[in-house]
Amino acid sequence: MPNEHETVGAYALGILDDAEAGRFEMHLATCEWCAQQLDELAGMEPMLAALADLPGSGTPSIGESLSAKPSPRVVEKLVDEVAERRAKKRRRNFYMVAAAGALIVSGPFVAVAANSGGGDGGGGGDTNRTLAANPAKEAFEQIPDKITATDPTTKVSVTVALQEKEWGTGTVTELRNVKGPEKCSLIAVGKNGERETVTSWSVPSEGYGLPDGKTDKSKQPLYIQGGAAFEMNEIDHFVVVNFDGKQLVEVDA
Repeated sequence: MPNEHETVGAYALGILDDAEAGRFEMHLATCEWCAQQLDELAGMEPMLAALADLPGSGTPSIGESLSAKPSPRVVEKLVDEVAERRAKKRRRNFYMVAAAGALIVSGPFVAVAANSGGGDGGGGGDTNRTLAANPAKEAFEQIPDKITATDPTTKVSVTVALQEKEWGTGTVTELRNVKGPEKCSLIAVGKNGERETVTSWSVPSEGYGLPDGKTDKSKQPLYIQGGAAFEMNEIDHFVVVNFDGKQLVEVDA
C-alpha cells in the first residue's frame, strides 16, 4: 500500500508533526479506506501505546477486549510504526538534552589562560593561571557611550558606560584606584535634583585597580552593572560615595 495509507495509525495516535498531519488530512479527504480504518481505530490510542511499549506484539488479552478489531496485519504495522516513531523521538530528545547539558556545563566556566611574568625584580618563573571570563567587563567594552573622571583628592577614577533602555538607563561602571575595605554606591543625580542609587558593591581590603597592588586581583579594576529609572537626558551627573556618605569621585553626564 502507499505510505499515506500506513500513516493512519500514527495519525490516530497524534504523533505526527504538523506538516505530516496536514498531508495525511488532505489524503484522508479522498480515501474511503483510510476513513474506515480511522473509524476502527477510534479510542484505541491507549492500547496501541501499550503495545508499542511492550516486547513482541503485545498480549492477546488486550486485543480480545476490543469491540472493533482491525486485521492482525494492520495491528502489526501500526505497532511497528508507533514503536519506530517513539524510538526516533526518544533519540531526538536525548540528543537535544545532551546538547543543552553541554551548553549548561560549558557556559558558566568559560575561561582564558594567561601567563604571569616575574614582575619588576620579583624573580621567579612564569606562573600559569586561569581567569574566569567577566561578563560585566565584556558589556563595558561593547558600550560606546562612556563618561570618565578622576578625583584630584582621593585619586579614585571612575568610568560609566551608559546605554539607553526602555525602562531607563543601563550602566556598567569601571572603578580604579580604590582602597578597601569599603562599601560604596554609584548615585545618579538628575537635572531636577533627585538622587537614585544605581548600584552598590563592597571593596575588599586589597582594593581594586591599584597600580601598585600586591596581587593580580588588586591591580584589576572593578566592573559592575546597574541601572537607573532616569532617562539618559535626565541625568546631570554621577557620584561614587561610601556608606558613610563620603564622596570618592564625581563624573558629569
